[in-house]
Amino acid sequence: MEKHILVVDDEQDIRQSLEGVLGDEGFRVSLARNGLEALALVEDQLPDLVLLDIWMDGSEQGLEILEKLQREYPYLPVIMISGHGNIETAVRATKLGAYDYIEKPLSYDKILLVINHCLSYHRLAEEVSLLRRQAAKRQTLTGQSPVMTALMQQIRQVAPSNASVLITGANGTGKELVARTLHRLSRRADRPLVEVNCAAIPEELIESELFGHEKGAFTGADRTKRGRFELADGGTLFLDEIGDMSLKTQSKILRILQEQQFQRVGGAKTFSVDVRIIAATNKNLEHEIARGVFREDLFYRLNVIPLHVPLLKDRREDIPPLIEEFLAEFSTENNTEPKTIAPETMASLAARDWPGNVRELRNAIERLVIMTPGPVIASVDLDRGPASPAAVPQGLAGVLAAPSLKEARAEAERAYLRAKLAEHQGNVTQTAEAIGLDRTSLHKKIRALGLGVSGE
Repeated sequence: MEKHILVVDDEQDIRQSLEGVLGDEGFRVSLARNGLEALALVEDQLPDLVLLDIWMDGSEQGLEILEKLQREYPYLPVIMISGHGNIETAVRATKLGAYDYIEKPLSYDKILLVINHCLSYHRLAEEVSLLRRQAAKRQTLTGQSPVMTALMQQIRQVAPSNASVLITGANGTGKELVARTLHRLSRRADRPLVEVNCAAIPEELIESELFGHEKGAFTGADRTKRGRFELADGGTLFLDEIGDMSLKTQSKILRILQEQQFQRVGGAKTFSVDVRIIAATNKNLEHEIARGVFREDLFYRLNVIPLHVPLLKDRREDIPPLIEEFLAEFSTENNTEPKTIAPETMASLAARDWPGNVRELRNAIERLVIMTPGPVIASVDLDRGPASPAAVPQGLAGVLAAPSLKEARAEAERAYLRAKLAEHQGNVTQTAEAIGLDRTSLHKKIRALGLGVSGE
């Protein structure tokens, strides 16, 4: 994506010279004569880097502007330039947060070298920040079952391409791990993988999160913000639970997939990006299309390469190696002595259906590692504590395994309505009367939650 540089200098010749040199190198350049113009330009359209003169005509000098920029836009890199500098000024500028300090007369070769180093450093800093947030998460898929072997073969075949991928599967099966593995094996592995949980972000904020926003775009937008698409430029954007995205946002995602361009919320400038899209959902999107809540054209754009992650109960042979992996992970993480699983305990765990899939199994092993006093986890330990796997009813297990409050609430409603409908042999009218809900509202709930009941 074209990088935007703001040049702030009160000398017209220098502004024009830098505009020409930087423009020839492929940068987009904005010019400001003083600090006030600079602050206004930054508020209007956040640049990628600022070249800021220290001594200028006007009420505010470069170091004062630098302090304001660092306070309002702490991640905006600034390079100071001056024809009247000294060591003390350079040291102060660096302490205030300037990336570097260049003296006049300017060497354009040096300017370009410092700018490219600065932009590379800033990009790496953003990537490190993203990697740190992902460091605690597992990065590999575990399993030697036939379905997992086939899935890994598909991943290795698809990963090097730029094709969009749609990952389907129930909650807790490991769709995010498939996305990370795709990115890790892709040609974009050295660029960011940016993850967005579409179900966890409020509807009124999802566009701002994805596309960024300009200052003043809405109440609370006190500064310009880059969105996830910009952060993922050159890399991969993982849209988790895309089935929860509104039709309005879906239309904008479709446009980006078609044009690789977007605008920030409240902005007029069009940004071009190179982003690979990986999406995931626990919903049947074809059913969602039939209900009119998901765009068919977006589905076909995303579903270029479909991958399905199986339920844990459909690959039971993978449960023992997963347990061993989780035992080692949580023993190290909680600084406890290494735990082992008694054979009968392993058999008991492997026989369970695990409605919350791998996520539920992982949470259960973490509890067992923490709550088991000895080095061996026995069958009796499965019933230890109020939150032990054996103590959690199957309906509640699905709620606890949900990745967000929104999904937990939907899962709880689904379990409750399923039980009440069963009490009344699927009769919607009787069930509605029993739970204090009108029949039309209950029908809508049944359709929205995918219960598939039609009895009256």
